[in-house]
Amino acid sequence: MIKKLDELFSQFEGKIEGLANQADILNLKSEYLGKKGLISEVLKSLKDATPDERKAIGPKANDIKNDITKMVADKLTAIEAQEINEKLASSRIDITLTDDVKIGSSLGGGFHPRTLIQREIEDIFLSMGFDILDGPHIEDEFHNFEALNIPGDHPARDMQDTFWFHDPNVESDEKKHLLRTHTSTVQVHGMQSRKPPFKFIAPGTVFRCERTDASHEMVFNQLEGMMVGEDISVGHLIYFMKTILKEIFKKEVEVRLRPGFFPFVEPGFELDIKCLICSGKGCSVCKQVGWVELLPCGMVHPNVLKSGGIDPEKYNGFAFGLGLDRLVMMKYGIDDIRHLQSGDLRFNTQFKTF
Repeated sequence: MIKKLDELFSQFEGKIEGLANQADILNLKSEYLGKKGLISEVLKSLKDATPDERKAIGPKANDIKNDITKMVADKLTAIEAQEINEKLASSRIDITLTDDVKIGSSLGGGFHPRTLIQREIEDIFLSMGFDILDGPHIEDEFHNFEALNIPGDHPARDMQDTFWFHDPNVESDEKKHLLRTHTSTVQVHGMQSRKPPFKFIAPGTVFRCERTDASHEMVFNQLEGMMVGEDISVGHLIYFMKTILKEIFKKEVEVRLRPGFFPFVEPGFELDIKCLICSGKGCSVCKQVGWVELLPCGMVHPNVLKSGGIDPEKYNGFAFGLGLDRLVMMKYGIDDIRHLQSGDLRFNTQFKTF
């Protein structure tokens, strides 16, 4: 078995050398270290080994996993650095203040914590074969409400205090526009532009007339996801949700599913995670209950599939909406969402990764 592990590691070294695309590198990592990866398949026979063999094979497997993880991280860092250098070399304008103010110096900039989390999530979903979509901030009623099974008289509209655009030259019964209240709008665009099977995510900024507090803002960020095909089940949904949370937090996260009503899914669920700020003891972020509502999810409602031009008799799927800002708070132990929009350099510079 040790010989087989060495052979797999040598194969990995040879393959990663020729890769220059981040998605290909992450897919290669998943091929070897994923739940059904090549190394995991080899280790399934560990149960049949003798105690002495296990003592030798276990450390060897861990060393190989650590080496592969480090090689992937180094390769991704090198590719990103090369892309940055190429962009800087082709730029005609030097936007730096002085030669001393460079990215990576004590005066240089860094990524916002939300950007760090979003890029990490995008990389994880790319490695699982998802596309990444974007959509407009200003939407019409059809994409923001009606296509998502929320007609004009639906009570769910009262749950989203909305920023509407009013044009005095437009009759009141004509199509109205608004700042999108969720990134579910991108799901509609995605369904209309694709044929099943497909899976994609859509990160972005959304807007609601909310009263701000430690866990609510008027401008915040979500990440929607959708998978549509034949014979998709709740089991697929749970697998992808557990995978993404484990990868983000680098550990098993305690979660719970509660029945929840959302017009665009049936059945619908609320996925909560045990508060990582207070370890479930109760704080202002979790409203003293020990759990944080992280994302709504469920099986896509047939009416939504129809609005996207998909036959619900042949296809089904799941959808979820992830609160990026709340995920950032859990990841970095931030106790007030308002810090994320404050623009306070004392806050932002804590997360520099250069």
